[in-house]
Amino acid sequence: MRKWIGFLIVLIIAVIIGYNYIYQDHRDIERETAEFTVLSSEISELFADNSITAEQKFLNKTIEVSGLISDINTNTITIDDKVFCQFSEQIETALDKNDNVKIKGRVIGYDDLLEQVKLDQCIITNQK
Repeated sequence: MRKWIGFLIVLIIAVIIGYNYIYQDHRDIERETAEFTVLSSEISELFADNSITAEQKFLNKTIEVSGLISDINTNTITIDDKVFCQFSEQIETALDKNDNVKIKGRVIGYDDLLEQVKLDQCIITNQK
């Protein structure tokens, strides 16, 4: 009987630990401090020169990127055709193409085909 109770306690603890590991809290990029502040041309050049080293440095890190808007849609902004920024919610701003912008987001990778650094969970930190 004691073996079953011990086994049951160990099983319950394992389930609780597993649940907490799988369902971790999501990061709040808006409240995080950017680890790096770079120009879009700088980060794009780093990824183009050596994507492995750049990914080790920037991947899953919060960064702040600045440059000129080359494309803007309801949920995305492209900066200088080099950095693709995806927003969690619809963008509600009066920004247009060729406006200066500073965006904070999480680096999720580099698209070799389009030669763009990809960010998600982005927020606009400075407009014009």
